[in-house]
Amino acid sequence: MPEIKSLEAILDKAHEGKSPKQLMSLPPSALAGVTDSDAQKLKEAFGIDTIEELATCKYFLWAQALHTLAKTEK
Repeated sequence: MPEIKSLEAILDKAHEGKSPKQLMSLPPSALAGVTDSDAQKLKEAFGIDTIEELATCKYFLWAQALHTLAKTEK
């Protein structure tokens, strides 16, 4: 798979060059700006252990849906 340069800005250096599929199993702390402490708090609050679980957490999806609706509200 070709390297995806656009992902470098959102990943810690140690995880650059990995495929999106590989990234799903990593902890949220693999994302740039998310500390190990932040990842621990996500685990405690929402049971999130991986980037995939973060991306599919119903609470975050609900918040995104509400945000989208609010942007289109007249």
